Amino acid sequence: MKNKKGNALALAPIGVFLILYLGLGILFEYVMKIPMGFYNVPIVVAFLAAILVACLQNRTVCFDRKLEIMAHGVGDKNIITMLLIFLTAGSFVGVVGRSSAESVAYFMLTLIPARFSVAVLFVVACFVSVAMGTSVGTITLLVPIAAAVSDASGFDLAFCVASVMGGAMFGDNLSFISDTTIAACNGQGCAMKDKFRENFWIAFPAALLTLAVILLLSFQTEIQGHVSQSYHLLQVLPYVLVLIGGIVGINVFVVLLTGIVSGAFIMLWGGHITPVELLTNVGSGVSGMFETCMVAILVAAMCALIREYGGFDALLNWIRKIFRGQKGGQLGMGLLVGTIDIATANNTVAIVMANPIAKEMSHEYGITPRKTASILDTFSCIFQGIIPYGAQMLVAISAVNELGGEISAFQIMPKLFYPMFLFVVSIITIARSEK
Repeated sequence: MKNKKGNALALAPIGVFLILYLGLGILFEYVMKIPMGFYNVPIVVAFLAAILVACLQNRTVCFDRKLEIMAHGVGDKNIITMLLIFLTAGSFVGVVGRSSAESVAYFMLTLIPARFSVAVLFVVACFVSVAMGTSVGTITLLVPIAAAVSDASGFDLAFCVASVMGGAMFGDNLSFISDTTIAACNGQGCAMKDKFRENFWIAFPAALLTLAVILLLSFQTEIQGHVSQSYHLLQVLPYVLVLIGGIVGINVFVVLLTGIVSGAFIMLWGGHITPVELLTNVGSGVSGMFETCMVAILVAAMCALIREYGGFDALLNWIRKIFRGQKGGQLGMGLLVGTIDIATANNTVAIVMANPIAKEMSHEYGITPRKTASILDTFSCIFQGIIPYGAQMLVAISAVNELGGEISAFQIMPKLFYPMFLFVVSIITIARSEK
């Protein structure tokens, strides 16, 4: 493939976004001491500023033509599909609510001896995050249960919280309705079931290794008691249907609609919710996806201009000099999306931003779409699961503090075994991949 010269200045909009978003995030979080400071930064406004910079560049292209270029980027089939899946997934999460996830946790904690409580937390977090498709949602639901397990059994609080966070990132990486999976698959044009199969043999060994370490540490702890609460196991059925449908390969919209209908029926029939509350929850679930949808639209528009100006060609030329061969290309992709995630503290945004560049790289290095999607999702989850200023970490700390506890990110980070093992297994998988 012939190398195009490229234009490094065309990448300026990405730099403007990162400076604004990261700079304001650091200011709010560490200087002004605002809780969840990074998530008080208006990410949509930061992207609008970046697009303004892109529109001011390249005076040889008229503004009307720039609008046409952006419209073409936004109108891509994969972008439209991604937006619709985001909204449908939001509806599903709104219907099933939080009680279903809590039922899974309390059911397993009731059945299994107290010594295995932390292992149960990890396994439940894995299941719930795969079913719900959200790591932050999983952490919000299960960290209070983890705190209760710590108080009742004597397990270290940081150990319990880190186990939930690890399981949450497992599902964030594998779930069919996770925004990261949706973004990676539609950005690379691959089927979700293919990406799942590619990811499974990376995530599952990492999860087994994590579980082994958790059990090893658990047997070194003196146990005091156990947690017992009521649960409604039937509420888990919609999650199971979505999970099975996704693995079998049924169309994602059909799978999500099945989950929505079954979830609505169970919640109404069991008297857990009124019709008006159900509609309100569906609306809230959809509304929760609006910012993600808007980010996807703005990134598609911005990247269309950057590509037109030669920015991606310049970036690819730089990558070629450092990473050689198919294995080098895979590692380059992983580090690219990981670097963006460190800067944005948002793995979905990192994937959406990295998608067009990774697609060019996949053609350049001969990497399949499903492998590319797998790498983007996996490496973004690795870095997102560890950084101390990520939403997952901040939500976990906030949940503990609300319960009257006290914990810091630096107490939790050394016990985040799953992201560490996921990184190790990912590197081994790349090293063993065929040329």
